[in-house]
Amino acid sequence: MHGSPHPSAGRLATPPVRGLDDLGRTRVMGVLNVTPDSFSDGGTFARPADAVRAGRAMLAAGADVIDVGGESTRPGAGRVHEAEEHARVVPVVTELVAAGGVVSVDTTRASVAAAALDAGAALVNDVSGGARPELLALVAERGVPYVLMHARGPSADMTSRAVYTDVVAEVVTELRGRLDAVLAAGIDLGSVIVDPGIGFAKNAAHNWTLLAHLDALAVLERPLLVGTSRKTFLGRLLAGPDGTPRPVDDREDATQATTALAAAAGVWGVRVHAVRPAADAVRVARAWTTGEAWKEPTT
Repeated sequence: MHGSPHPSAGRLATPPVRGLDDLGRTRVMGVLNVTPDSFSDGGTFARPADAVRAGRAMLAAGADVIDVGGESTRPGAGRVHEAEEHARVVPVVTELVAAGGVVSVDTTRASVAAAALDAGAALVNDVSGGARPELLALVAERGVPYVLMHARGPSADMTSRAVYTDVVAEVVTELRGRLDAVLAAGIDLGSVIVDPGIGFAKNAAHNWTLLAHLDALAVLERPLLVGTSRKTFLGRLLAGPDGTPRPVDDREDATQATTALAAAAGVWGVRVHAVRPAADAVRVARAWTTGEAWKEPTT
């Protein structure tokens, strides 16, 4: 375990991201899974029309970014055909951009990312950990903001890779190595956002240790995106007397506790399923840490 005696003593510095406005607070990224099998909302928005309605509702609730994904990344999930992922994602991106939303595409495929960017997406969220050279080349060519998430291989076998001696040090080292590869591919450092990959090749203890030491990732000198929403480690923390983990649908309060704490720590963004309570938590955290009430600027 990491040995810092004061895990979150100071707020993270949040450098600007090239291509995105500075909001003066933590961003709220709404998760929109256009899939039948995602762990939390799988099947809920499987039809593009349903996903578009849900995305519009997220925008109305205060989402700063909508992260559209057409392939589940839950532990054990298999791949979907490229054409199927494309068909799920692109119509939804098109409609949400037309509605005025800032849209991120959650994919590991260059072809899907390219189609989403052509449809107006502003951001690529790469859950492969920068493992796909063709995706890196596309991001470099387009010059768009890019999320580099810590991962150790595909979802199908990520659980077996959750082995660490010092999870904080190893995640930082591995992210630094992937960041070097991202820069070598021609992506501008100012466009990169880093995600520690909570739940990706990590068990509950690893997740909690990383969250307690988010400040250790400051050495990467990039803004942080953190996604804890409804994940299994929250269900295990809240397990009943018989040890049964809290079901996915009953993890929202715990999710928003982590949202507020992450925002108070100064992360660039939080990735959540329920947007309105997260937007509230972000605003409370900002007021708490600055000592002043603050409202969104009017346009």
